[in-house]
Amino acid sequence: MNENSCSFHNEKGLRDGQVESVCAAYPPPYDKDTSALRALRGIPISELKNHGILRALTAEANGWEPRVVSAEVLRAQEEWEAVDNIRTETGSQASADQPGQLISFSEALQHFQTVDLSSFKKRIQPTIRRTGLAALRHCLFGPPKLHQGLREERDLVLTIAQCGLDSQDPVHGQVLQTIYKKLTGSKFDCALHGDHWEDLGFQGANPATDLRGAGFLALLHLLYLVMDSKTLLMAQEIFRLSRHHIQQFPFCLMSVNITRIAIQALREECLSRECNRQRKVIPVVNSFYAATFLRLAHVWRTQQKTIADSGFVLKDLEVLAKKSPKRLLKTLEIYLAGVSKGQASLLGAQKCFGPQAPHSKDLTFTGVCDLPPHSSEGMWLI
Repeated sequence: MNENSCSFHNEKGLRDGQVESVCAAYPPPYDKDTSALRALRGIPISELKNHGILRALTAEANGWEPRVVSAEVLRAQEEWEAVDNIRTETGSQASADQPGQLISFSEALQHFQTVDLSSFKKRIQPTIRRTGLAALRHCLFGPPKLHQGLREERDLVLTIAQCGLDSQDPVHGQVLQTIYKKLTGSKFDCALHGDHWEDLGFQGANPATDLRGAGFLALLHLLYLVMDSKTLLMAQEIFRLSRHHIQQFPFCLMSVNITRIAIQALREECLSRECNRQRKVIPVVNSFYAATFLRLAHVWRTQQKTIADSGFVLKDLEVLAKKSPKRLLKTLEIYLAGVSKGQASLLGAQKCFGPQAPHSKDLTFTGVCDLPPHSSEGMWLI
């Protein structure tokens, strides 16, 4: 028994020694991964991102190599990472409980009613100054003057038109975000500067550069258009028309020009009669803006206009809008009534998408301010 036992232990020891020698000569597979796993021990999870261990495990184990990332994926990643930095750009950090909250027109308007706008108010010219026969003709045959009690509201509208886009103001950024989300259907915020604004019809990556002559009022008008369920359908329809492969036009830039027309109509007292009747100014100006934009879209589609016609179409539209504001407002009323009943729109059904429409910066756009004041060449009746 003792000899057998000794023999057994000797053989076992011999086998163990052979195994150890073999293991020493041939190290176990994935030794690199095992070392990495050992290195992970004792490191807090929050600190792993500061080490290259996880990258080594995924990129080098078993000889796996990461594939080349396409440019589209990189761009998408950059846009996604920009989401976290949006509020930093606007000067404040988004709250964790309400990220990317939309803002209504009334909330944005209230912001301007509470901030100090005295420096901007000094710049406004509430009405057009007329002299000589023009003043006499306007007095005898022109529209009535705006009631005294409505002039403060009128001045607020004109003052907002003097304000630019301030990237440090959170409300300004929130207005832009809301416009972008409502027009595109996106659920996520976007950077306040970037090529995605060209897709909406601004001429560059910074919307602030396209607000000449209309100021922040142009953005408030867009906000009004997209935050009402009825006018939102109209905005989306005009936006689709703006992306037509032949009749494309820069949507937001066109909207800015419509706001310019509304400002001039207000200053020339073309809207005074309707404002006096409703005893309000801002709702009348908003409706006039929407009605004028709707008229432009109808003319653009039915008369097969292109971007080359933009300046002349806008000039004719301005003349009509100032001459017959009541007619335009009635047309808008009929349109919105049809939308509420689910009827076909005034623009009619059409296929607005063909090949990808070019960015607005690639289009030669002529606005209201770019034509001579008395130019009549190339005009059409609307």
